[in-house]
Amino acid sequence: MNRRKIAVLGSTGSIGTQALEVAKLHEDRFEIVALTAYSSKENLFEQVRLFRPRMAGLVIPVPLEEIPEDLRFCQWVFGSECLTQAAQTDCDDVLVSVVGMVGLESVLTALAHGKRVLLANKEALVTGGHLVMDAAAKLGENSLLPVDSEHSAIFQCLQGAQGNPVEKLLLTCSGGPFRTWDRQAVRNATRAQALKHPNWVMGQKITIDSATLFNKALEIMEAKWLFGVDEKDIQVVVHPQSVIHSGVQFRDGAVIAQLGTPDMKLPILYAMSYPERLPTGGAALDLFQLAGLTFEKPDPDRFPSLRMARECLKAGGAACCVLNAANEEAVSHLLYSPAGETMTIGKIYDVVEETLQQAGSLPANSLEELLHADRLARNIARERLNRG
Repeated sequence: MNRRKIAVLGSTGSIGTQALEVAKLHEDRFEIVALTAYSSKENLFEQVRLFRPRMAGLVIPVPLEEIPEDLRFCQWVFGSECLTQAAQTDCDDVLVSVVGMVGLESVLTALAHGKRVLLANKEALVTGGHLVMDAAAKLGENSLLPVDSEHSAIFQCLQGAQGNPVEKLLLTCSGGPFRTWDRQAVRNATRAQALKHPNWVMGQKITIDSATLFNKALEIMEAKWLFGVDEKDIQVVVHPQSVIHSGVQFRDGAVIAQLGTPDMKLPILYAMSYPERLPTGGAALDLFQLAGLTFEKPDPDRFPSLRMARECLKAGGAACCVLNAANEEAVSHLLYSPAGETMTIGKIYDVVEETLQQAGSLPANSLEELLHADRLARNIARERLNRG
C-alpha cells in the first residue's frame, strides 16, 4: 500500500505535534513531506531530523547559517510564503493547523493544486467560507475534512445519515472555566483565570477563545459552511464532561452522537486515514468510569460571542471576517501586551462589538476584499485596545 504524503502547516503547535505522533505510530501509512512552523525553530529542527521532509519552513525568517548542517538536505523556505509553498508541494494531503486568518490562503492554495485539506484552522471557513467551499466543490467530495473535534464528530455522525433529512446539528462545548460564573464575574475575569481550561490542554489563543466561547462562535460559522446548514439549525449544547463531542438530530427525532475521550488524536487520525479508522494508541472511552453526563443551555447574555456569531452570519458580507480579526487582536493584546496583565475578559467582547459596528458591513466577494476587511478591522480593534 502506498503511503499518503502529508504536508503539515503549523507542525510545532498542539495539533501539528499530535498529527506527527500518529504519523509516526503508522509510519507504514503516512509520509511527512513538508513541515512549517511560525517561530519555534528548535522544535522544527527536531521534527525535520525525525521525519526528514523534502521541504521545511519558518514564517519568522532566520539566517540560513542558523540551519544546522545535518538539516540542509531539504529545501528551506522563510516568510509567510512557506505556508503556500508547502500547500502545493508534492503531497496528497495538507493538514492546515496554523492559527488565524493566515490559514485561508493556504487552504485555497492547497485546493487549487488538487490537495485534500485536513482542516484544523477555523478561521479559513469563518472568514472565507464561500470561497473555500466553492474551491472544495470543484475538487470533489471529501476534499475538505474537518479536524476540530466537534466538526469531526458531526462529520462522523453524518456518515450514517444515508440520505435521511437532518433536523439540526448539535454542537457541544465544555462551557470553559467560567461556565458557572455570573455575567459580571465573567467580564471581570483575568488572563490567568481564562487560561485554566477544565478539560483540554491546548494552545493559549484557543484556550482563551474557549473561555469566552468565541471558540464556539467560530465553530457555529464553521459548521454552517462545512455542512451547508442555516445558523438556526445549529444548536450549541453545554456539556461539561466533554464526552459527547457533538451529534446530529434527524427529522424523525433520532439523535446520533460521537463519544470519546478528550483526545485530539482521534479526529486528527480519522481525517488523515479517512475513510478508514486506525488506532490512535490512546485509551478508549470506558463507559463504566463515567459518573454521568449533563447538558445545559448556553447563556448568550453571559457569553455574547454566541449572539454576535449568529448576527454576523445573518448579516453576511465580511461580518464574520471582521469578528474574527477583532477577536484575534483582542486576544493577542490580552496574552502578549504589558496591558494584558490588567485587561479583563469583558474588554474582548466590547472590542469585537465596537469593531463590528464600524466595519461589519464590508463586502467579501474575493480574497482581496476579505484581506481588506481583515486589515481594517484589526486597525479599528488595535485603536480601541490602545485607547483603553
